[in-house]
Amino acid sequence: MQTYNIGVEATMAIIGGKWKAIILCHLRHDTMRTGELRRAIPKITQKMLTQQLRELESDGIVKRHVYEQVPPRVDYCLTERGESLSAILTAMCQWGERNIDERRACGEEIELVHRDDVRLEPKAE
Repeated sequence: MQTYNIGVEATMAIIGGKWKAIILCHLRHDTMRTGELRRAIPKITQKMLTQQLRELESDGIVKRHVYEQVPPRVDYCLTERGESLSAILTAMCQWGERNIDERRACGEEIELVHRDDVRLEPKAE
């Protein structure tokens, strides 16, 4: 039996770590292919991205869709359970953006490449 002392422990068991929340923030906006996620998160390795996506899929947060075509195409989206994390992820993004703005106002040199409401690249129609 798994025991948690506080509810946030159960949340962090699913979305904790360096990359999962970042991956989920991107998938919150749209279905994405692996290459799109790699471009959106340039510091993550392919191996780590694949591992994190598999764990999120195993936890029922992300759905993996494989298209039967050549070359193979795989994309990822949030499940209904994953979408239930949207408010938490939005709050985290907004807090981080405000924190960066406050630190800049105090003279710290800090860069924010993309705000949460900005799409990284337009989808091909």
